[in-house]
Amino acid sequence: MIPSFNTAGPCVPGEHYMLSPAPRLGEVMKLVDERKYFVLHAGHQTGKTTCARWLVDHYNPGERYLCTWVDIQTAREVPDPETAFRVVLENLNAAIHRDLPGLAWPESESEVLLRTPQTAVFHALRELSARAARPLVVLIDEADGLVGPAMVSFLTQIRQGYLDRSRMPFPHSVVLIGRRQVRDYIVAQEDRRVISWLGTSSPFNVTAEAPTLSLFSPKDVNDLIQQHTDKTGQVFLPEASERVFYLSQGQPWLVNALCDRVVNRDVEDRGVSITAAHVDDAKETIIQQRRTHIDALLARLREDRVRRIIEPMLVGDRAVDSDVLNDDIAYILDLGLAVRQGGQLQIANPIYREVIPRALSYGQQIQINQEPSGYIRADGSLDMPRLMTEWQIFWREDGHLAAAGFSYREAGPHLMFMAFLQRIINGGGRIEREYGLGKGALDLLILWRHERHAIELKLRRDTETEARALSQVARYLDTAGLDQGYLVMFDLRKKKSWKEKLYLRKKKVADKLVWMVGC
Repeated sequence: MIPSFNTAGPCVPGEHYMLSPAPRLGEVMKLVDERKYFVLHAGHQTGKTTCARWLVDHYNPGERYLCTWVDIQTAREVPDPETAFRVVLENLNAAIHRDLPGLAWPESESEVLLRTPQTAVFHALRELSARAARPLVVLIDEADGLVGPAMVSFLTQIRQGYLDRSRMPFPHSVVLIGRRQVRDYIVAQEDRRVISWLGTSSPFNVTAEAPTLSLFSPKDVNDLIQQHTDKTGQVFLPEASERVFYLSQGQPWLVNALCDRVVNRDVEDRGVSITAAHVDDAKETIIQQRRTHIDALLARLREDRVRRIIEPMLVGDRAVDSDVLNDDIAYILDLGLAVRQGGQLQIANPIYREVIPRALSYGQQIQINQEPSGYIRADGSLDMPRLMTEWQIFWREDGHLAAAGFSYREAGPHLMFMAFLQRIINGGGRIEREYGLGKGALDLLILWRHERHAIELKLRRDTETEARALSQVARYLDTAGLDQGYLVMFDLRKKKSWKEKLYLRKKKVADKLVWMVGC
């Protein structure tokens, strides 16, 4: 059997190409040795379950610990403790039968425990620890799926056992596995009121640390791809491997999805070497198909705490709103939507940078009545001056009104321009985006056949000057290695007429030619 690149569920040795989880679990294993109770959190489909299963297989044949992994996702969104804990105990017992059969208890014992739901998990873990011949490590997957009173009671019972474990049997270490840190398990105001008597935002306040799983390095990506080459003989050229890492920034699911799309759909002939162009085509397909992984992330864009951070990034503002909490920033970092780079927040990778504005503007894009062929010259080049002129007409007639309807209202002009641009560029080229807090602008790069066109989008408020904007776009052109580009300025000054706002003129800045497009 030839393994495959895994794009669904945990990796299975022999069935999937996979890297050893051991290098990613050094901190986790150290905390287990220290008897800590903690959260292992990481973004969607980064290998959490694969790593948990590896820990079970690593610990149980040894002499130090006994270990079990239990997935409690079937108790997700069940607020009633009795109902939720019935599911939790069923799943826990099934996990014990699988991993540590000598410790399993009869179903009748679960029924006795469930007579008092407020202590059911506590007594189950205590009994398991009492029967275990070695210190017990319990890995609880999808723990952040519990809600309301069930979640509060669950964490409180574990906390009680932790505090009393020097005087009675209780697990050596408990690891809660999910996408969020424990402080984000309780986000609804009503849940906060329920546990106000504890004097803390989290009843699991004994948590020591919250390690996460590192993303793949360039070497990891190369090693994973080399497994495919060793099995099939199909070679990824160095440029292709580099492109996989660049587009994914090492996000495990994206790495696997790009490679799987290329070798199992686009280039099935194992005698054909994989190029960077093949990887780019795979990226476009993944974005257009909106695979489950992508949709799961995009669903988060509807949350206010996510919007308050992502929206300033789309427009390049220097700061998020004053009501954004540090926990909210940590939340989008935990989700894998953003990363810190050079002290600034950035969207996590180039694929997400494309997916987010496309998703937010898709409804408008499909309603834009523009024929892409009208912007292509006879020689196949892109008619950028015409594109900008037609954009101004569209913006005045319809675009400025439609932009006000976005839920990301501050980013409305940017999203509207990207919807218009995407409608024209689709099928003949691609758009690369760079944005982040502190830049005050959104940089776009159109890649059209052998052409590159740089565009910078700015919101002009009363404090914004053309000189400053021109200086910024000139620096962008330097970075892109281009001698000309476009500055699109959305004039938000209320007293300006359309005649004053709309213009298209050239400006020389140092050795750069800048087309100024007023909106």
